[in-house]
Amino acid sequence: MNSIRTIIIDDERSAREELKRALAAFPQFDIVGEAGNADEAESQIQELHPDLLFLDIQMPGRSGFELLESLPVIPAVIFVTAFDRFALRAFEVSAIDYLLKPVRDERFAKAVREAAQRIRNSNESFFFIKDGAKYHFARWSEAALIESADAYVCIHMRDKKPLLKTSLIQLEAALDPVHFFRANRQQLINLRFISSIHNKEGILHAMLTTGQQVVFSERQSAAFKKTQQNL
Repeated sequence: MNSIRTIIIDDERSAREELKRALAAFPQFDIVGEAGNADEAESQIQELHPDLLFLDIQMPGRSGFELLESLPVIPAVIFVTAFDRFALRAFEVSAIDYLLKPVRDERFAKAVREAAQRIRNSNESFFFIKDGAKYHFARWSEAALIESADAYVCIHMRDKKPLLKTSLIQLEAALDPVHFFRANRQQLINLRFISSIHNKEGILHAMLTTGQQVVFSERQSAAFKKTQQNL
């Protein structure tokens, strides 16, 4: 069984040490990094590609929620904080669990077992968005189309169009190429939403189940046709 790559993020060294001590009882969790603030954590997440974060919410500089907003694809998350007023907010974003410091051993064991089960059984990838005063996770599988919008991307979902501060290049590298394809310089398409596709003088035109039409560039039309025998 592959280990679960884990990063611990907390501005208090003593809290990080306590989590490392507790995780030592669960050898399937491999602590690949630790960070004392969101900036350090973001760099480590991009470099180390963890499966799970133990994440403090309130830290100097950016909060744990703001860190998650900056990630194009996020790992599983267990929030760990001393501030129970954040508890409801954490559950609203569908964290695996919420642990209040000081963490009791039995609560910790329950959280890590649930994390292991969810990570092993899920192939979903997620992003993190703010909707008014609330934050929540959203599934990339529910994004029909992703369009470049200056320093952001606009994510076209069935009932909303959230903005995420990242680039199409970063997303193209992070998302599963089996399901996502760069149609042109401005658009990344979720192939699961294609209802029909037509070849017009070498240029592909895809109609999505959302009613949107995407015109592939000449270069990407040729690249896509190589993957499809009937085009």
